[in-house]
Amino acid sequence: MSQSPRQSAERPAPTSADVARLAGVSRATVSYVLNNTAAVRISEPTRQRVREAAEELGYVPHAAARSLRAGHSRMVLLPTAHVPVGPLYSRFFNELQWALRRLDYTVVQYGSLGLEGDEAARAWAELRPVAVVSLGEVQLSPHGVEILKRSGAKAVITVGPHRVEGAHALVMDQGRVGRVAAEHLLERGRRRIGVVVPEEPGLEMFSGPRLEGVRQAVAGTGATVVPLPLRYEEEAANELAGRWRELGLDAVFAYNDEYAMLLLRALQDAGVSVPAETAVVGSDDLLLGRLLRPRLTTVQIDMVIGRHLAELVDSAVRDPESAPVAQDLLASRVIPRESS
Repeated sequence: MSQSPRQSAERPAPTSADVARLAGVSRATVSYVLNNTAAVRISEPTRQRVREAAEELGYVPHAAARSLRAGHSRMVLLPTAHVPVGPLYSRFFNELQWALRRLDYTVVQYGSLGLEGDEAARAWAELRPVAVVSLGEVQLSPHGVEILKRSGAKAVITVGPHRVEGAHALVMDQGRVGRVAAEHLLERGRRRIGVVVPEEPGLEMFSGPRLEGVRQAVAGTGATVVPLPLRYEEEAANELAGRWRELGLDAVFAYNDEYAMLLLRALQDAGVSVPAETAVVGSDDLLLGRLLRPRLTTVQIDMVIGRHLAELVDSAVRDPESAPVAQDLLASRVIPRESS
């Protein structure tokens, strides 16, 4: 007779003892196999038998129990982005997650929208992660780092424009992106440089330093910098392009390739010749920028690969008493093409 839905729902969950009986091994062997314990040598046929028994019974190890045995979890908490991130950063984050998984960590993305500072740190700490990789949108304080460490986090790593006391840091020099773009435009003889400042919320941590980098590059040259607030919308780009000649600009650093492509098309539609009247520079070196006509000049950003950050996480977890280190995450250089 088939089971009713209620009877099926009430069926007890399989245990490691059930797996051991079916596979004909000890519970310890089940634990070693399913927790990927490398310190104990177990033959491949035995491993396969245990995996097949677990699959047949629908058994999975209990993460909390495993954490209690090990004294810590294998969870790396990765707060989700508050703002849209471009292909460059998406690729970096994907590489990071794959690399952590290969090191036997469980990556948990935490929706932190609306959380700030120490409040975010307390919320993250409730999950008892072994490591936290904060991507800069939540401004952690030294006290927030201490909250996480007292909850059991062996590694706190920040990725952003500034170091935080007590945390390992990968420092993103966003100002350099603006500086190298402006230096290129100055070398091309441009003297009235517009800088696109996205109006989308949350991008200030990137756009502010990039604008300041342009200003630093032109200091003392007699060149002028004009901030250009812009929404990522065709209508907004067309409006800006429509008054371009009033602004008297002969160049623009358009924040990134996506804004540069949006603005370049609007300028062409408005009859502004690129690069004869206005040079256009983006950043991120997206493939689509190379397919445009004129081909887009861009700032190529060499980010540390995700595997490197995953190895830093693993090293910090293994040696939690090691002194926090800071490393540069970005190196930037201009790739000149037809638009400048």
